[in-house]
Amino acid sequence: MKPIRNSVKAIIIDQGKLLVTECDFKDGKVSYLFAGGGQEAGETFADALQRECYEELGAKVSIGELVWIREYIGKNHEFAESDSDIHQIEYYFVCRLETPIDLEKATNLDQVQVGVAWLELSKLKEYNIYPKKIIECIDVNGNITSSLYIGDVN
Repeated sequence: MKPIRNSVKAIIIDQGKLLVTECDFKDGKVSYLFAGGGQEAGETFADALQRECYEELGAKVSIGELVWIREYIGKNHEFAESDSDIHQIEYYFVCRLETPIDLEKATNLDQVQVGVAWLELSKLKEYNIYPKKIIECIDVNGNITSSLYIGDVN
């Protein structure tokens, strides 16, 4: 079993749309993830989230309130075959873009990332977003509608 990993994620909503990374997991369908990633030793959550957003979006962000904590225990979910040894705690922060997205400046796209997308809040159920539970936690006006801890969900 790998050690438990901390990961920080950015919830960026603007003009009725949610910003996500667009990913191709080679399964025949596009998936969407929140920008962000693993915290490195000696790095604060804020520093990690700034770094990850620059790596994946080529943009600087301002970091606001922590709104969700999600656990992901891989053996309990649909990707158990590949993720059985993963246990990750994800911290979701409301963020705002401080600079425009510029994938030319992005320094380290995730291996599966093929771009970014702005998804309409009113249509989130139509997209293959992970974690899926998040779809139930953002209303069409961009309001967060859940408790802080959303548990071991996918």
